[in-house]
Amino acid sequence: MRLVTYSWLAVVLAIACAAIGWLGVAGWMAAAVILASVAMHVAGNAIGTRLREATDHDLALRRDVSPAQSPLPASVPSHLQRHSSLGRLVPISAGIGAACGGTAGTLSLLWLTASSPAGALLGGASSAVVGGLLGFLGASFVEIVRASLRESLAAERAAVPPPGGTTAPSHRRT
Repeated sequence: MRLVTYSWLAVVLAIACAAIGWLGVAGWMAAAVILASVAMHVAGNAIGTRLREATDHDLALRRDVSPAQSPLPASVPSHLQRHSSLGRLVPISAGIGAACGGTAGTLSLLWLTASSPAGALLGGASSAVVGGLLGFLGASFVEIVRASLRESLAAERAAVPPPGGTTAPSHRRT
């Protein structure tokens, strides 16, 4: 190994020893669990991708079709499959949520607890972040539901012929 590798190994070991002294054994074990979870997530994605590609290749060989050639026609992507802006409602809702959350957090800490003004402002900033996140999540959920309903209603209108306009002519007896 090169000297740079040994240097990085020494740095990692020094940080690990400092973390054990600072966090204790329980904190070190929690960090190891989090690191193992991230590693398993990455490994699972890699294994899943490899299995999907192998399955597509095996199915293509059985059907005598090249893996790049798809037997199904390409479909037009729906609104939810395309990357587009969520609209003006989302930033406005996030701002309103942040303002309401920050105000509620600051006033609650000032009136309901014996918090200092600096602590109340820090807690209010944290509440503003949570309020902004909740405003963003709510508005984006509403926007996605609205877009999917609009798209499904448009597809339903296109599939059903208008009444009386395109039906077969009726035969009258005279």
